[in-house]
Amino acid sequence: MSSTIFMESSNVCPAGFHCILARIIYCLAFMKGIILAGGAGSRLFPLTLVASKQLQPVYDKPMVYYPLTTLVAGGIREICLISTPVDLPRFRQLLGDGSPWGLDIQYLEQPRPGGIAQAFLIAQSFVGQDPVTLILGDNIFYGGDAVPRAFAEFKSGATIFGYHVNDPERYGIVEFDPLGRAISIEEKPKQPKSSYAVPGLYIYDNNVLEIARNLKPSARGELEVTDVNRQYLRRGQLRVLRLSRGFAWLDAGTSSSLHEASAYVQIIEKRAGLKIGCPEEAAFRRGFLPLAGLDALAAKMPDCEYRDYLVGVVAEARPPA
Repeated sequence: MSSTIFMESSNVCPAGFHCILARIIYCLAFMKGIILAGGAGSRLFPLTLVASKQLQPVYDKPMVYYPLTTLVAGGIREICLISTPVDLPRFRQLLGDGSPWGLDIQYLEQPRPGGIAQAFLIAQSFVGQDPVTLILGDNIFYGGDAVPRAFAEFKSGATIFGYHVNDPERYGIVEFDPLGRAISIEEKPKQPKSSYAVPGLYIYDNNVLEIARNLKPSARGELEVTDVNRQYLRRGQLRVLRLSRGFAWLDAGTSSSLHEASAYVQIIEKRAGLKIGCPEEAAFRRGFLPLAGLDALAAKMPDCEYRDYLVGVVAEARPPA
């Protein structure tokens, strides 16, 4: 059964992101967010002997700041971070309970890697009866308002994304029919049927819990998120948003891609004067953190470029005397 493709609407105001913030949709009041930051990090060895992959620096911030910011910018404030028993204390030290940012951050253990879909079994009690979005801790998304709009417009079923790549055999790949509707999803195909990879960001209704419970492990012994997406596809409930050329998706899971992601973030930040992956700013602009709270957070930071940036955000937002 084919799915519908989730198209961008043409009546988005020029303010983009700020327009979306004004269009408060009911589902955002209870959508939960999961950051999956587990795994052995073997592709980044020996860096991961020192710290988890998702705690490695991407230019000027820990990697986990970027997926966290994506969720916060999308209006999600109840977040569960899943990682290994060894690494969870470090994440707690870095992020705390999220309350200074107006967030609620909880932590759950993944004792051993069991596939992306295993996250839904681990976080069942956290998700409860609500819809949920899952983002991989080594994925960075930047550009436009497509992701915040996908959160805001989500109603039921599943929404995933398609991103054009030049090496599709490395990813889960979506095949489309002539009308642009998704008709199949294959994991790392030897002969890809399209060049659209599925990035590590998935939005599901609460049925994902039941789907995950009924999954069978793959040949590599893991619960595959591709199988979750196929189930929604068979039900005719999978929406696919093809991200535009101006959008950037970076997977920082290898040494080379980690370096490339750092270089990309540095270039954009230096040229635009705006930070990518800044959860404090995202929480402030989303209305989770008041201006006074942002000012207080910046005041507690040591003298550094990150602090200077937040001080500038505060100064720009402060009403004239």
